Amino acid sequence: MRNATETDQPDPSTTTPENRTGAWAPDSWHGMTSPAAEQYTYADRAALARACARLAELPPLVTSWEIEALKSQIAQAQQGKRFILQGGDCAETLADCRPEPIANKLKILLQMSLVLIHGLRQPVTRVGRFAGQYAKPRSSSTEPGEHNGSTIDLPSYFGDLINRAAFTPESRAPDPELLVQGYQHAAMTLNFIRSLLDGGFADLQHPENWDLSFFHNADLSPKRKAQYERMSRTLADGLAFMQNLGEQTLEDSHRVDFYTSHEGLNLYYEESQTRTVPRRDGHYDLTTHLPWIGERTRQLDGPHIEFFRGVRNPVGVKVGPKTQPDDLIRLIDTLNPADEPGKLILIARMGAGKVADALPPLLERVQREQRTVLWMSDPMHGNGIKTDAGIKTRSFDDILIELEQTVDAHKRAGTTLGGVHFELTGEDVTECIGGAAGVGEHDLTRNYASPCDPRLNYQQSLELAFLLAGAMGRG
Repeated sequence: MRNATETDQPDPSTTTPENRTGAWAPDSWHGMTSPAAEQYTYADRAALARACARLAELPPLVTSWEIEALKSQIAQAQQGKRFILQGGDCAETLADCRPEPIANKLKILLQMSLVLIHGLRQPVTRVGRFAGQYAKPRSSSTEPGEHNGSTIDLPSYFGDLINRAAFTPESRAPDPELLVQGYQHAAMTLNFIRSLLDGGFADLQHPENWDLSFFHNADLSPKRKAQYERMSRTLADGLAFMQNLGEQTLEDSHRVDFYTSHEGLNLYYEESQTRTVPRRDGHYDLTTHLPWIGERTRQLDGPHIEFFRGVRNPVGVKVGPKTQPDDLIRLIDTLNPADEPGKLILIARMGAGKVADALPPLLERVQREQRTVLWMSDPMHGNGIKTDAGIKTRSFDDILIELEQTVDAHKRAGTTLGGVHFELTGEDVTECIGGAAGVGEHDLTRNYASPCDPRLNYQQSLELAFLLAGAMGRG
C-alpha cells in the first residue's frame, strides 16, 4: 500500500449539480430495493443524514493513485503475469483494532504470498480483507435469542458498521453513529499498516520478521514448517530471482505494496466517501481500494450493482453455483461496459460438491464472449457446515477440494485462475476443522473467536498456500 499523501478532496469545479443529473451519480441507487438490501433499516433518518454528512467531510481512507496502481496489477493477473492473494477476517470488529491482531493478519498474508511467489514463479499482490470489513450480510434479517428470560426475535447482527453483537433491542438497532466509528477504526488500521510497511516490516530480505510469536510451537506439520523455514533462508540469497519476476528492484525489496478490500454492503458508508478527484475522470470510492459485491446483493436491478457500476475502483462480484451464463454476461456488461482491463473480478464461490459442474460453463461462456475479467476462487463461502452441536464450521478438506477442482477447471478451459479469496486470521483459532494440525469437532470450542463465519487459522492458511502452489504448478 503506497503512502497516502494525495489530498484527494473533491474538486469544486467538478461537483456542480449537473454532475448528479446524468444516468449515474453516487446517490442514484437511492430508492432501489433488493431482498438483501432491505434486511436492515435506520429508524432515525436525521441521525443517518448527519453521520453521512460527517463522513463526506472527512479525508479519504485511500487514494485514487493507489486504486489505479491496484487496477494495473489486476490487469497483469488477468494476463497470467501476476497472482492476487486476498484474505482476512469474515467480519472485523471495532474491538480488534489493536496492534497484535492487525500485525498477525498482515504477517500471515506476507507468509502466504512468499509461498505463492516461490511456487507460482510470479509476483503476488496482497489484498487484505480489513480496514473496513465491518459489515456482513446474513441469511435472515432476524434471529431468535434469550432476553430477560424470554425467547424473542431481534434483528440479526450485521457487523459493527451497522449494529452491535449483544442480544438486546438497543444493541441490535442499526446505529448511524457506527458509520463514523467504522471510518475512524479503518483509518487507525490503515495508519498502523502503512507505518509497519514504511518501517521495513515487509522486508523481503528478512522474512523471518514475519514469523508469528507461536510459529515454532504451532501445530503446523514438521514437513511444512521445515519447508517454510528452508524457503525463508534461501529467499535472501535469491532476490535477483525476484527482480527477474518484475516484483521489485533489488533496492526496493525492503518494501511491498499492500491493498485493502471489503464488501460494499452499506451503501450509505460507500456513497459518503465517493468523490471526484483532481486530474482524474469519474468518481472513486475512497473507503477502500477494492470493494466487492456479495452473492446476496448482486441483483442486476438492485442498488449495489447500480452504485458500483459507476465508480472507478476495480470491483469484485461473488458468483455462486446457481449463476447462469447469460446472467453473468449481463452482469459483466453492466459493471464493466467498456471492457476495461483490471476493472472486474469474478469471485467464484461454488462449494466442493458443485464447482466441477457449475464453474466450467461460466468459464467457457466468458471466454467465448472475450470479456476481460479476473477469475478468483473463494473456496470458503460455499462450504459452510454445522456440527451436530449446531456450531458453524468449514472443512479444510472441502476447501482444498474446491480449490483443486477450480484449478483443474481453468486448465481444461484454457483460462487463467488469477487469485484466491480466503477468510483467515493470523491467530491460533479453532474454527475450521481438518488440515495437518488436526482440528476436530471437539476442538471447536477451544478457541472459536469469530463473530460470524469460521476462518482458517494460521497453520491452515499457510498449509493451504503450499497446497495451492503445488496444485497450480502441476501439469
